[in-house]
Amino acid sequence: MLRQLTSLPMLTLSVALGWGLSRPALAASPETAPSDLVQALDQVEAASDTENLEAVMAFYAPTFASADGFNRAQFEQALREFWGQYSDLDYEIELVSWEANPRGITAETVTRVKGTQVRSERQLALTAEVRSRQRFESGQIVYQEILSEQSQLTSGTEPPTLSVMLPEQIKPGSTYAFDAIVQEPLGERSLMGTALDEGVTPEDFFAPRPLTLDVLNAGGLFKVGQAPEQQDSRWVSAVVIRENGMTIHTRRLRVEQ
Repeated sequence: MLRQLTSLPMLTLSVALGWGLSRPALAASPETAPSDLVQALDQVEAASDTENLEAVMAFYAPTFASADGFNRAQFEQALREFWGQYSDLDYEIELVSWEANPRGITAETVTRVKGTQVRSERQLALTAEVRSRQRFESGQIVYQEILSEQSQLTSGTEPPTLSVMLPEQIKPGSTYAFDAIVQEPLGERSLMGTALDEGVTPEDFFAPRPLTLDVLNAGGLFKVGQAPEQQDSRWVSAVVIRENGMTIHTRRLRVEQ
C-alpha cells in the first residue's frame, strides 16, 4: 500500500514533532529562548533518535490535539507503527522562533528526519522536513499546527531525481498544478508512476489505499488537481518508477481562504 510508504512518515513528523498554534504576533529569536524550552526540544530529539516511546510521550499532555484531528492516543499509535517500520532514524529539531503566552510558550520549529526501511528485500531511504508550531503548557505539548512539510522515499541504484512544483496554499474550490519532472535524460528507458491526493485526518491516515501505476509518456507527472470546497489540508504525492530505481515525493497542500 502506498500510504505505508508516504503518509506514515509524514504523519509521524507532523504529529510527533510538528507542534503549534496560530502565528505569534511578535516572535523572538531562538537565541533568546528560555532554557527549559531548549532543554525540552533537546530531550525530545534524543528520545526520538533512540525510539524511546515512553520518553517522547511524557512531553504530550493527556488533552493533546492537533489541527489535523489527531489526539494523543492516535499519535502514539502512529509513532509506534513508524518506528516499527524504519531503522537508523536520525532526528534534528531546529528552534526557529518562540513567544511567551499567558499559559506557556508557543514555538515554531523545523524537524528533519532521515531513516531506512527494508521491504521485500528492497531498501528505502527516507528524508523528510516539517515546519510547524507548538504550544507548551506546564511543560507539555497541548496543540499543534503544521505550516509546511515534505518527504521523499527512494530505492534502487538510480532513483529518479524529481523537480516538484506544487503551491503550499490554495483557496477552497480552486484548481492547482502538480508537476514532478524527472531530471535525468530518459533515453530508451520507460517510466511508470502516478499522482495521489490524500487527506491528513486520522480516518484517512489509517485507511489503506491501493496503488495503480500508469505508463508515463512524458518525462514525469503533469496533473491538475481540484481543491475541496472547504478548508482542508492534503498530502499530494508523486510516485515515479523505472527499472533501476523509484522515488516517492510527498508534500502538504493547505486549502485556506
